[in-house]
Amino acid sequence: MTLRTEGKINHNQLKALISGIATFVTRVKIVRSVKKLSVCRDTKDNMILECCLAGGVDFLITGDKDLLDILDLPLKLKILTPSAFVKKD
Repeated sequence: MTLRTEGKINHNQLKALISGIATFVTRVKIVRSVKKLSVCRDTKDNMILECCLAGGVDFLITGDKDLLDILDLPLKLKILTPSAFVKKD
């Protein structure tokens, strides 16, 4: 089943979604972690933070509570929910 066949989005919304994904994919940067971190209570999520560090990113947008609950990061990174990111100034 797809979003369209389930009636969750219409044809125009599907076209906009595909266009948005295509725009995102053309700007992707592949990185490899160079420094190991151990700051997240879910150890599997440390890899995400390592990639953020390697890529020099400013924001990590996620709904993952383990990442959102981190208070002290050893890197300059803001971890936000999608709604908080959209609302930021």
